[in-house]
Amino acid sequence: MGGLCTGAGGRSLSVMWKTVSEDCNLACDYCYYSTCGGKPGKINRIDFALLDTFMKDYMRHTDGVAAFAWQGGEPLLAGLDFFEEAVALQAKYAPPRTVISNALQTNGTLLTDKWAAFLKTYRFLVGVSLDGPKDIHDARRVDARGQGSYDRVMNGIGHLRRHGVDFNILTVIHKGNVNRAAELLAFYKREKFDHVQFIPCMDFRSQETNRPGVYEITPEEYGLFLSEAFDLWYNGGAPELSVRFFDNMLSVYMNEQAELCIHRSACPDMLVLEQNGDAFPCDFFIGEEWKLGNVGVHSLDDILASPVYDQFKALKPRLPEPCRSCQWKALCHGGCPRNRNWSDNRMTSEPDYFCASYQMIYAHADERMKSLAGGLRLRQFESNVRRYLKGKVPGRNDPCACGSGRKFKQCCLDDVQSASLV
Repeated sequence: MGGLCTGAGGRSLSVMWKTVSEDCNLACDYCYYSTCGGKPGKINRIDFALLDTFMKDYMRHTDGVAAFAWQGGEPLLAGLDFFEEAVALQAKYAPPRTVISNALQTNGTLLTDKWAAFLKTYRFLVGVSLDGPKDIHDARRVDARGQGSYDRVMNGIGHLRRHGVDFNILTVIHKGNVNRAAELLAFYKREKFDHVQFIPCMDFRSQETNRPGVYEITPEEYGLFLSEAFDLWYNGGAPELSVRFFDNMLSVYMNEQAELCIHRSACPDMLVLEQNGDAFPCDFFIGEEWKLGNVGVHSLDDILASPVYDQFKALKPRLPEPCRSCQWKALCHGGCPRNRNWSDNRMTSEPDYFCASYQMIYAHADERMKSLAGGLRLRQFESNVRRYLKGKVPGRNDPCACGSGRKFKQCCLDDVQSASLV
């Protein structure tokens, strides 16, 4: 859930702000960021002067679209007055006809009718952390007293639904649910959760940039989980649920680019901002070594020109030897640089911790993904030919009518000929 503007040199820039730094009202034992144990004390929210300074600079770099992602800790601890000021500053500094969007990731326990009304008014996209049914969720997602948060989260979701707020579910996959994929998907269906994403449980904190990127679950466990979840998601070729991982796989089979940064060929241009304005290139690289500057002190152009940024962006393309000839390279692109064990000079690395997981799910889903994508591409192709091309099939070197952006001869030509559409 990121935001886009046009940074230095016309590059698109995604921005995520740690609204209250590590402050959180829950004490989830697996949290990769917060260390306050559910006792935040005085809330360390973004100072209004800093917010004003950044908003003004950011909006100068926008090109028709300005999007903001607010995370934590628990961002709602910043208070409704903070977000009211944030959207006011967005409106104040946005160039005419700029489309402004906001995304927010929350544990859901602080959502009220008033919050939901605000989020609907300003069209926030909300991510809610929910690990599954009550017994699974309450085992790990607890407050400082050790009490589970499931009932409070579901109450918060109720407020979102009553106000028609767009939201999705984020589920951490850990030892308590990695062997319960069928139960999770049945839960999503029963509760009518239409958009879901999985995040494997980390065994390190984002601030510990020198620790290996290892996880609570094994690669085999995660691969088996994804394979079982895929079988249920596929639903005989008619998926009814949006699962971000599978949606991204399908995009590649549709000759499009994956949306998840993990499975793209390069890390996106991104800034992660701490509550005090410190800027970093990624949510998994929050440490002094990777600090790019401070948005309260340095201009956005200066921050993006930091040599540290170039060092970070050079990591992902340095694929380990096994990745370079892997049959699944187009789907994975080596995974996340944080999940590779690097040499001291960061010139070489081992494959992603979840390499075996990805190979397992890719092989398991390949034939069905090809079938699903082929059908979807043909339907989109036919629809676009009728709607935009007046029934005329594009030429071999013209953009494919499926919308992939590739030339027709490099995309859907063979499928269209097989289906006797030309």
